[in-house]
Parts: sequence; C-alpha cells; structure tokens
Amino acid sequence: MISHILFAAAAAAQAPALPAFMTGCWDLFEGDHWTQECWMEPKAGLMLGASREGHGDRLSSWEQMRIERAPDETITFYASPGGHAPVPFKASQTSATTIEFTNAAHDYPQRLSYELKDGQLLAEISLIDGTKPTRWTYKREGD
Repeated sequence: MISHILFAAAAAAQAPALPAFMTGCWDLFEGDHWTQECWMEPKAGLMLGASREGHGDRLSSWEQMRIERAPDETITFYASPGGHAPVPFKASQTSATTIEFTNAAHDYPQRLSYELKDGQLLAEISLIDGTKPTRWTYKREGD
C-alpha cells in the first residue's frame, strides 16, 4: 500500500506542469491591426483560452483553445479556429517559461510554441521543422 502511494506521488512530481506562465490576457497592436489572446489559470488539469484578431473595429478571426492534462499525464493543446472541430497538438517540450506543441499530421500549423520572456508572451506557429513561421509578441493587457 505504501509503495503504491509513493509511486503515485513520484509520478505526479514528474508530470509536466500546465503552462501557468500563459495565464492572463495578452495584446498585440500594430497600427490598426490587433490580436488578443486570453488564458484562464490552470485548474483541475485544464486551461481555457480564446483569441481574436482584427483591424480597427473589424474582426478577422477568432479561436477557442484549451490545454488539458490527460489521465496518462500528457498535455495536449486543442485549437478550434472559428468554431471548427478541435485539432490536437501534443506537448513536446516544456519548462517553467516555455512550451511547444506538435502535430505533424496537420496541414498548418504543425508546431505551436509559447515563451514568457522579459514580461512578454512570445507565440509562434510553423511547420514541424520551423519553416513558414508566424510570430506574435504579446504584452500583458494593461501594460
């Protein structure tokens, strides 16, 4: 019995953390072009997120997102742009301030990454090999 408890505790200690560094609302403004991405704090193995992008008062795209921990402790990012069926991306690298998700079978993007650096949230999507990147440098809302 004690060995089962110790094993469960060790497994939990080794499980990668959900990316709490992403919590909050993040903005990018370039002229009249804007992007906003907001993430709830990790709770019960789940983070919920949403983004929207536009020009001036015109919305050009939106997306619902979630990051969840499965019973086997894997972390998966689900992207649902414009309300379409969610596409899964498995976490491939994690640290206290970075996370990368991949899905080589998806057309584009195949790789998503986030990094908290100097108080900014850096986001990037690309093909699995890093080509065809699109990058965002977000500032915390209100900063």
